[in-house]
Amino acid sequence: MQIQYFKDLPLSPEVMKSTRELGFSSLFPIQAQAIIPLLEGKDVIGQARTGTGKTAAFGIPMVERLNPKDNGVNGLVLEPTRELAIQVAEHISQLGKYAAFKVLPIYGGDPIRKQIYALTRGVNIVVGTPGRIIDHLKRGTLRLASVKIVVLDEADRMLDMGFVDDIEYILSKVPVSRQTSLFSATIGQSVMNVCNRYMHKPEKILVSKDEIALKQIDQYYMVVNPQNKFENLCYVLDENHIERAIIFCRTRAYTSILADRLRALGYDAKPMHGGFTQPQRDFVINSFRKGKLKLLVATDVAARGLDIHGITHIINYDIPREGLVYFHRIGRTARMGGKGTAITFVGYGEMAELNQIRALTKTSMEEISSGCYVV
Repeated sequence: MQIQYFKDLPLSPEVMKSTRELGFSSLFPIQAQAIIPLLEGKDVIGQARTGTGKTAAFGIPMVERLNPKDNGVNGLVLEPTRELAIQVAEHISQLGKYAAFKVLPIYGGDPIRKQIYALTRGVNIVVGTPGRIIDHLKRGTLRLASVKIVVLDEADRMLDMGFVDDIEYILSKVPVSRQTSLFSATIGQSVMNVCNRYMHKPEKILVSKDEIALKQIDQYYMVVNPQNKFENLCYVLDENHIERAIIFCRTRAYTSILADRLRALGYDAKPMHGGFTQPQRDFVINSFRKGKLKLLVATDVAARGLDIHGITHIINYDIPREGLVYFHRIGRTARMGGKGTAITFVGYGEMAELNQIRALTKTSMEEISSGCYVV
């Protein structure tokens, strides 16, 4: 019978203390299925989206199996974005706190000298983006000859972002005898190619496609006249108890325009798009994460990798052209088993996009009108 609770896992007192301190009790499905095989040293392919507890699924076995007293970097986690690298490193650091693990996030946009100094002082686990890790490898400031465990996190996104050659280069610097696990929201052919090349008899933990429907998210759509879309947005914002929301737009230009229009009416809104510098992006994200900003108006590219708890609503001001993008967007809410609400504006002539989203899975989306109240 599958283990359901953290207290029943065969963990050391130090790691068990960390899980209790973090408030962990019941295991999420990916944790219940992945932790034991990883503790046994097996390679694992896990299909799981961000926000389902997968960091603990690979982080707990990593800190349990590695020895913090061993020399060199023994654990390596690859992430597609700097935000995820920071978040995952922090989470693993919390899990390994009482075992005295040193965890370092490595990513571009951060002073490399600061990272070099941390590496020279000794690090057990590195969590990083491929580009900056390769930079350190070529400088000789990072060596992976002692790595025992490798995790490829958000693998589909790393491949979508063109990191396949970088991943291959990095894995060529790691001992063949390592344990490798891969986690991905989708398991397509490109992901399986990586698995087939770099994993040894992996245990596959795959969820049904229907999980993309995100049952804990209430999904609504509103058919709107494009001329009145902004008025409908204001109505939705006024009529719902929105604590923190992301409003998605298609273009950089309109992201800024919409945020300006909202601010002019007194709404607490700021834009974020791919044209932002890293300091600008960090400022907006930190404000949003800490609850100092209520509404984030963003493009899909800008919102990639965001893992922020407490987002109550996702509003698709512009319906995405591709169905999978819809699920990536609404997955920003309902983190770690919480509840969330997604509202999509559908303009005249955009029903084909809506039908594509519905056809992708058995998603239940309720139509609302501008006179409806959404909980």
